[in-house]
Amino acid sequence: MPSLQGYRPGWLTSDVSAGLAIAAVGIPSAIAYPAIAGLPPETGIYASIGSVIGYALVGPSRRLIVGPDAATMAVMAAVLATVLQQMPGLPQADLVGAASLLSIGVGLICFAASALKLGNIASLLSRPILAGFFIGVAISIIIGQIGRVTGLKIESDGLVGPLTELIQKAHSIHWPSLLLALIMFAILQFVRMRPVGIPGPVIVVALSGLLSAIFNFEAKGIRIVGNLPTGLPSIGFPVHSGLPFDDLMLGAAAIFVVSFGAGIITARSFAARTGEDVDPNAELRGFGAANIVSGLLGGFAVTSSDSRTAVNLSVGGKTQLAGLAAAIVLAIAVAFFASYLRILPIPALGAILIAAALSVIDLDGLRQIWRISRVEFGFALIAMAGAISFGVLQGVVVAIIATFVYVILKEIQPRVALLGQIPGRLGFYKLHRSADVQPVPGLLICFIQGNLLFFNTDHVDGQLREIIAEHAPDTRWLIIDASAITQIDSTAIAMLEDLQRDLEGLGIRMGLSEVQSSVWTLLERCRFSSRLGPAMIFDDLDDALRAFRAAAPEAADARNEPAPA
Repeated sequence: MPSLQGYRPGWLTSDVSAGLAIAAVGIPSAIAYPAIAGLPPETGIYASIGSVIGYALVGPSRRLIVGPDAATMAVMAAVLATVLQQMPGLPQADLVGAASLLSIGVGLICFAASALKLGNIASLLSRPILAGFFIGVAISIIIGQIGRVTGLKIESDGLVGPLTELIQKAHSIHWPSLLLALIMFAILQFVRMRPVGIPGPVIVVALSGLLSAIFNFEAKGIRIVGNLPTGLPSIGFPVHSGLPFDDLMLGAAAIFVVSFGAGIITARSFAARTGEDVDPNAELRGFGAANIVSGLLGGFAVTSSDSRTAVNLSVGGKTQLAGLAAAIVLAIAVAFFASYLRILPIPALGAILIAAALSVIDLDGLRQIWRISRVEFGFALIAMAGAISFGVLQGVVVAIIATFVYVILKEIQPRVALLGQIPGRLGFYKLHRSADVQPVPGLLICFIQGNLLFFNTDHVDGQLREIIAEHAPDTRWLIIDASAITQIDSTAIAMLEDLQRDLEGLGIRMGLSEVQSSVWTLLERCRFSSRLGPAMIFDDLDDALRAFRAAAPEAADARNEPAPA
């Protein structure tokens, strides 16, 4: 186990204490979260047990704790809903099997991505788009709890349908259930604003269970969790020949994108506090093992848990032994306290889910995105609207498409800046930044601030020609500073060839400076570098300036230009 290397006996007490705290915090979410996907409560406990075992075996982080996650559950719920549409009346045991297969599928994708060194795939969803998507997911989760906290049977899907159905069935609301949910939600918010040393979900589970035992909520019409298996989960591969495996694998890919994107952000945020480094490819293996073991134990897809990790750090957990201790405590809870867990009221668990969903909504982050970039804020809203309007699963697709559109828009119009010098100072500066910067007479130095690819060549070509037209009468050389160009394609090279040919007609020589090795390989392959000639390819702008002055020394002397360093 990587996280147990160099273990010190003195850490045992801290790890066991942290394990108890993690289990206490984990039990409420382990029981409540499966309801998002229509799964029985025990699957959350099995997922919580299996995931920490898997991550402890392979995961790189000493303190990161994995477990059920609201956003991951919402995406999985959408995948399972698709399965149910194709197989109406699917028994719950087979639905559990489908969830376990999804978890194993996510784990296999994680290992494959790690083997291919695709750890940076976490960047597939940018932070603004993830923020918007999570808000959409949170709203979907909250809407999904209407039936649990009101006692109504809500049959509609989406955003408007359940709200409309709630209004139509308002006369049938089970008010004791709603009152209980409101009281538990108020307790959660109070503890959040005024911490009392015990996590809010733990208080709600303990209090609501106690009240259920005293007042017999089941007899009063308040739904309860019901019977839970009293034995430990058995290890086995879930098999059901009738399940649509193609849809499950596509669903696993969607769950992977969201769960790993959210998980790596959590890993990095906590690593920044502890001073640890985060290796995305190693985390992929850790998450892969966590999901595979979870699936083999009858659980579902998981990712890193911010609440459990925060508790682990606050109590002083040192290694993954804390997670293993939590798994042991959860196993004991299933084996010996199932009779208590069965009487937990569903409205209280619904309140926990609503509070958890609200905690995902990062309004401060949205405000910061608004201040930094209106465009990024717009894409955050697109991702949010996609999850709400089209459903969580389709929202993943919308979020990914929005990401690619955003990237293309950022790349499609790279700026071309004209560089010059400040008298008495070394180096080159952008003319538009300061009035002190002066162009080098007869020499245009154009800095292309981005890659040259098929979708932006027309834009760059237009900017270069506009600069040339403005300075053409006095220009003898045009040097392109290629230091920021890391990628170029055949369309861009054809554009440069046309530009060089037109410049020859104007009596202007064209050159390149600071060409990246990957770009240089393509320029040589298409012989554009030979066309320019070695005399017009420069290591840096100082070399280009010296060559320009050497080609017309008398002009430089007449202007008393400073010699380059």
